[in-house]
Amino acid sequence: MALLIILFCIILLVLLVSWVKLNPFIAFLIVSITAGLLLGIPIGKITSSVQKGIGDILGQLVIIIVLGAMLGKLVAVSGAAQKIAEVLVNVFGEKYIQWALVAAGFIIGIPLFYGIGFVLMVPLIFSVVYKYKLPAVYIGLPMLASLSVTHGFLPPHPSPTALIAMFHASMPTTFIYGFMIAVPAIIIAGPVFASFLKKIPSEPLETFRAKDMPEDKLPGGFNSFFTALLPVLLLMLTAAFPYLHITNPTVLKLAAFIGDPSIVMLIALLVGTYTLGVKQGNTLGKLADAYGDAIKDIALILLIIGGSGAFKEVLTVSGVSGQIAGQLQQSLHLQPLILGWLIAAIIRVSLGSATVAGLTAAGIVAPLVLAGHVNPNLMVLSIGAGSLALSHVNDSGFWLFKEYFNLSIKDTFKSWSAMESIVSVIGLIGVLVLNQFV
Repeated sequence: MALLIILFCIILLVLLVSWVKLNPFIAFLIVSITAGLLLGIPIGKITSSVQKGIGDILGQLVIIIVLGAMLGKLVAVSGAAQKIAEVLVNVFGEKYIQWALVAAGFIIGIPLFYGIGFVLMVPLIFSVVYKYKLPAVYIGLPMLASLSVTHGFLPPHPSPTALIAMFHASMPTTFIYGFMIAVPAIIIAGPVFASFLKKIPSEPLETFRAKDMPEDKLPGGFNSFFTALLPVLLLMLTAAFPYLHITNPTVLKLAAFIGDPSIVMLIALLVGTYTLGVKQGNTLGKLADAYGDAIKDIALILLIIGGSGAFKEVLTVSGVSGQIAGQLQQSLHLQPLILGWLIAAIIRVSLGSATVAGLTAAGIVAPLVLAGHVNPNLMVLSIGAGSLALSHVNDSGFWLFKEYFNLSIKDTFKSWSAMESIVSVIGLIGVLVLNQFV
């Protein structure tokens, strides 16, 4: 019954947005309240669940997305995006620019949370798209596939790191196995799959579109790359900090503070304001106007993401994820690695959150892992792959991609949802293959 209710709510959401043409945020509120009533949540708790869901997801993302949009706008209007695109094409050639972005996305995705990496890399994607008149989805999706794979498969991302601890797995071993699976998953779900998507129409957000500037007005190549990738550099340094064996508590607290993604984005924006703004002869007033425009452009995206958080919270509070997982474990007699993947995939489709799907599935299959019936490192990767399956309208990543690339819901399903599903299936196949040798 719970699955039927979730299916009904998802169909209702799609119809409200695509057929009725209702604002997605309002549609999410209606569907979240409907789901709460149908799933038996006490009526007094439904509104508080909606508010908590919105607050939780925006509390994590709003600073990052807003500051990232400002930095992206700065990179665009200063000419840095144009310069970066020119350098990349000069080094790799226009023919291989897609592969250059894929490699960049994978390297950047290892230390960065997905949401941060998305916000940082979109301006770079769009600069290449506008400069060389290339299809946006064809160029952008492979890079985002890299980010998604690292988010689901590789530590130090939250879900795989938590699963490693729960299963007493080895982080270095899991990383090596994850890397071996990630490469083919990215290639197949990225450049290979994207080659079939060249005709999808996409007019990305205007905020990242800048007019071509004369060469003598562009910032230098080092300045452009350094400023655009400064958040990545800071977060990579933070990730490496624990290996320096520093024990001074004051230094450790300072490093943790500076390494917080919100602080990193603030530092990067302040540095960029000087290096790409004031240093290039722009006034602070002109930069403030550009930052204001960036906020206007992403306001609806923030509301939509908040709405998806409300829906997820209602489903979580109802306990439906535990019901689904328990029913699956009792009714299905599958190889443990396949069972872990399937439970994570169904919860992911139901709730939308990869992290929640992974952690919920882990709690169900943990006894099998701890009893020694399966390789714990491979179970981490199997659940991680399942947690990426079929991202759709209840996932904030779906809406980020749709709104930034300005796509229809149908085309978002054809591109984004299909890509995530390919990554998930290739991940499971890779796990099963490795299981024959380790």
